[in-house]
Order: sequence, then structure tokens, then C-alpha cells
Amino acid sequence: MNHNPNLQADQNLGSPLFANPVRLLAPMEGLTDPLMREILTQIAADLGRPYDWSVSEFIRVTQHVLPAHVFYKYVPELHNNAKTASGTPIHVQLLGSEAQLMAENAAYACELGAPAIDINFGCPAKTVNSHRGGSVLLDEPEVMYDIISAVRRAVPDHIPVSAKIRLGYTDTCRMDDIRNAIAASGSDWLTIHARTKTQGYKPPAYWDKIQNFNTLDIPVIANGEIWSAEQAQNCMTQSGTSHLMLGRGAVTRPDLIALVDNKAVEDATTLSWTDLIGHQIKFLEGTAKNDVVLVGRYKQWLGMLTKGYNEAQTLWGSIKREKNRVAIIDALNASVE
Repeated sequence: MNHNPNLQADQNLGSPLFANPVRLLAPMEGLTDPLMREILTQIAADLGRPYDWSVSEFIRVTQHVLPAHVFYKYVPELHNNAKTASGTPIHVQLLGSEAQLMAENAAYACELGAPAIDINFGCPAKTVNSHRGGSVLLDEPEVMYDIISAVRRAVPDHIPVSAKIRLGYTDTCRMDDIRNAIAASGSDWLTIHARTKTQGYKPPAYWDKIQNFNTLDIPVIANGEIWSAEQAQNCMTQSGTSHLMLGRGAVTRPDLIALVDNKAVEDATTLSWTDLIGHQIKFLEGTAKNDVVLVGRYKQWLGMLTKGYNEAQTLWGSIKREKNRVAIIDALNASVE
């Protein structure tokens, strides 16, 4: 691996989880759901570089302790020792603004088998922010502190508590306050999407600003705009951390995790289109409310795959109006004949 030995987060800072650089699959609402997690973590395992862990889509906490079936809906892996079929651990992410409710829900998630709790302060969705959740709380670092510290007190000592943030809400003027809140809260590590809420997902990501958090005595994980091995290396260099969370790039190129630490094979396709066919069929044979939902989800994935595979562009042209998943499976098989 080509890592800079001077990177701050190469030190494990007391956590065995960070003895080596970690590679995580990001939580993305409506994208990395349980079925997508199963597919992507299986591909990574098959390529010999499994994800160290993934994080669930956020579970929104509002007025009460959620019943078990809600946790199982978002994280069915809780039925399997909180791991995907390929063995990748799944951490449970919560989103909310009431510290005590967040703490009570975190404690219950741990009773159900959550191996770690992650707290979402990064979601930019208007509907979430308007209900005082996600990235809007970056303008209230004192509330962030209250939530993280309450959750930390509520869950067993051996279960990690982490936070995921952006650089700020409308701008980065509160970064110092956010960093101080995280430092005092008892968070075990911090993941940073290197853009503000206002910047959304528009390139570039400002990896260098992550350096402002490297004075924390906890590991820092960099996230945002990592689509290739070259960008991964640039992110690590500019951010000063060797720990990465892969998001949309990992969906577009499911072999990205295997390429990240092997820059020399950047031009090689570790996972060919032919290799990917079986995984796409497995996705289409997955469970969903109905075929319409499943086909819609698959088309979302295929649309992203067009950025990584020429064959996906051709297939997209032939099935973009197709609603029958059996017909789509037939077209998939025909794409390699």
C-alpha cells in the first residue's frame, strides 16, 4: 500500500479497529439499502479486500423509542450478528435532535445487537433539515455535543459511538466550534464529508479542510468525491488521514475498494462487466415491496454504472422503459452474449 507514514490517522489512537487504514461503505439514503449493501460487500469480499464495515441508512428518531421491527427493517443484518452475508459488520446510524430520545434509541439498538452507533449530522435533505435533523445541527454545535455525549453515556462502554458530519451548514465558519464539540463529546471517531450542506454533492470536495479536525485525539475518516484510486490517494494526502469512506464511487465502480490501494492497476477493470452480471441479477431477484420498486432501484444503480462501464450505457439504452424485471434479466444475460 502506498500510504504516507506521516498521516495523522495512521495511528490507531487506542482503537484496534484503526490499527490499519480502514475502508468503509457509506450510508446513502435510498441507495445503500440492505440489498445494495449485501451486493457491494459481497463483491468487495470476493475481490479480496472486504470493507471493514458499512453504516446503515439513517433511522430517524422523533418522538419515542422505535419498535424492534423498525430497526430490523433498516438493518436486517441484526438477525445475522449485525453482518452482511459476506461477513461485513453493519453499524447503526441514527438521526434526530433530542438528546435523550437519541440516547434511548441507541441503547435499544445495542440491545438488538448493534455493534456500533453512528450519529448523522451530515444529511443535506431539505425535509430532514426542516425537521431539525442532519446537517442543520452543524449550526448548533452545543446540541451536537448534547446528543453525542448522551448516546455515549447510554450505550455500553465497549460499543463505539461515532459521528458523521459535513464541514458546515451554509459555510465553514463554525468548524472550530464543531471540532470542540466533537472533542468534548466522547465520540470514538469522526467521519467528515468534505463539503458543506449548501455545497451538496457538487464537485469539488474540499479534502484539505479535513486537516482542521486532525488535532482531535480520535481517528478521522475522509469522505466525498472519491471516484477513482487517484482521487483516493489525493484525498488521503490533502486530508491528512489514511481512513476513507467510499460512497457513490463505490456504487458506480463496485471494484473501487480493490483499486484504492493499488494505484498501479488504475486502468485495469478488476471487476469486468461479465463478472458484474451475476450480481446485477441477484439484485433483481432480491426482495422488495413489489417489482416496480425493485426495477426502479435497479435502474437507479444501472444509471450510476453507466459512468463506470460502457456496457451499462448500451444496456440502459435498451431497457430504460422496460418495467418487467424478467425482461431486464434477459437483457442483462444478452449483453454478454
